[in-house]
Amino acid sequence: MRKPLLSLVAALAVTACATTPMGPAAPPPPPPADAPVAIPANIIAAVDNPLRPEVDTRRDADRLPAQVLAFAGVRNGAKVADLIPGTGYFTRILSKAVGPRGHVYAYVPDELTKLANREPAVNAIAADPAYKNVSVLLNLLPNFGAPEKLDLVFTAQNYHDMHTPLMGKPDMAVVNRRVFQSLKPGGVYLVLDHSAQPGSGLRDAEKLHRIDPEAVKAEVTAAGFVFEGESRVLRDAADKRNVSVFDPSIRGKTDQFIYKFRKPAGAR
Repeated sequence: MRKPLLSLVAALAVTACATTPMGPAAPPPPPPADAPVAIPANIIAAVDNPLRPEVDTRRDADRLPAQVLAFAGVRNGAKVADLIPGTGYFTRILSKAVGPRGHVYAYVPDELTKLANREPAVNAIAADPAYKNVSVLLNLLPNFGAPEKLDLVFTAQNYHDMHTPLMGKPDMAVVNRRVFQSLKPGGVYLVLDHSAQPGSGLRDAEKLHRIDPEAVKAEVTAAGFVFEGESRVLRDAADKRNVSVFDPSIRGKTDQFIYKFRKPAGAR
């Protein structure tokens, strides 16, 4: 089950030390996927931002934005793309987390705006003086890119949609490669989505709005990314992953994976 955000989580830290009688010390093993992550002050302040609408804040207990963005490594001054931002739930938080020296590019696929036949919801955020560091980018999904190299490309509950007619079923090899090219060496690609049953691949992307995490890992690493790890803060074993994420029995409580991929430091 998901763990609620603790008020003192920023003070949490896990330390370990070890010595060896001879030879160089072995590198420490990676922390467990469900290990506590210290929440930086910039992210705490961004989540606590009083300008956030109530429609967003009442979802925080289910979405755990502080833990998610801490795992992504969002820092002051970062250049970030919010890929398919929807109503801008994470766009607002990212804006305050990166601060005035950073920038958030809300990338809205033209395929989606044409289908919806209305302007993107995030346009209102970009027009708000409180979010001066937000820009909206409109383009076809395969043409993903930004005016400058990025530290992070973030997409939440959308990767599965890119495999459906909703987004025009773009060639994901092209999309992921464009994401790779848009990042600085060492940059992060964070994918959060509703999980499908193991071995289901892309089968449930359109009907259930879910995707097999291993299918995502295979596609993203094929573009040159290194899989760095998973956060399990949104995992929920009570979800059998056999109904639509919009089903009243499970909506807002789905089992979700958070995968972190990194562009190698030496890559161009």
